[in-house]
Amino acid sequence: MTALAGWENFYVIAGSSAGALIGLQFVVITLIADMPMRGGQEQAGEAFATPTIVHFGAALLLSAILNAPWQRVGSAARFLGDC
Repeated sequence: MTALAGWENFYVIAGSSAGALIGLQFVVITLIADMPMRGGQEQAGEAFATPTIVHFGAALLLSAILNAPWQRVGSAARFLGDC
């Protein structure tokens, strides 16, 4: 079980962070969708949400990669270089 020992903390950190941040983003987008819109503002919600979701996904992926229990730092650097 020593090979899997480092992954326990990874799943605790990555899982709880991802769950909290995804939940928060869902709440914010839901609240924005419920706001009354004036003329010309209908498209602003989509223009705001799409880049935010892409940026959030990239930041979450990067943090998960860096928090993984790599054997050597070079492995993580090589993986990030390939992305």
